[in-house]
Amino acid sequence: MSVSIHPTALVAKEASLGENVFVGPFCIVGPQVRLGNDCRLLSHVIIEGNTTIGSNNTFYQFCSIGSSPQDNSYKGEDTRVIIGDNNTFREYVTVHRATTKEEYKTVIGSNGLFMAYSHIAHDCRIGDKVTLVNSCNLAGHVHIGDRVIIGGSTCISQFVTLGRGAYIGGASAIDKDIPPFCTALGNRIKLKGINIIGMRRQNYERNIISEVVEFYRYMESSAYSPKSFTDNKEMMSVYQDNPIVGEMAEFISKSEVGIAPFMNS
Repeated sequence: MSVSIHPTALVAKEASLGENVFVGPFCIVGPQVRLGNDCRLLSHVIIEGNTTIGSNNTFYQFCSIGSSPQDNSYKGEDTRVIIGDNNTFREYVTVHRATTKEEYKTVIGSNGLFMAYSHIAHDCRIGDKVTLVNSCNLAGHVHIGDRVIIGGSTCISQFVTLGRGAYIGGASAIDKDIPPFCTALGNRIKLKGINIIGMRRQNYERNIISEVVEFYRYMESSAYSPKSFTDNKEMMSVYQDNPIVGEMAEFISKSEVGIAPFMNS
């Protein structure tokens, strides 16, 4: 199928465009850009830098993808942006390419929805089926697992990790890690409970979900810190057959910036 490029668009001859790509009015596509099949740049979209984009991604007007990072240490090195398939980037979304401080790449998975004015900074890693509601701001080196939903106007500090299936309330300020399938909100962020609806949507059995809720409540009420609690083999032995509890415990043990406090602490 043919590629459609509006007469007002500027597409570098070195750029690689897949089949059935649409480049709308006043878009700019740089020479190192690779667009997969069925991508749509609706209007006034800028994609530049060493940027690789998969199939069936839609970019609404005024998106800026692949620009240099907002980091004083960056000196023009050849870093990258990598985006998967089937994502939607709404108006004014910005995605910056990486610095040289991590793995030289900013990565976004597939099937995500990034609503208007969201910002994804350098070296971020975003999983699959992630939703950023309007005006979310991710600082550099933020890692977000699969199926995370982040409420509007939320800001996330550098090096924070959100485990898969987490749900974040709107207007939150996140400076600590959020374990998998936890809900959290506030400025500063605090853990509120378990994302039961998210677990149900992924078809986890009722007994698995009940054990995760029980584990969370015991950890919340314990005199131990989350890390000390999950490091206690006797306490954790009850949940040794629960894969989600195991995933949460591993996440907590590996956290470098620490886990967000509980709402009632």
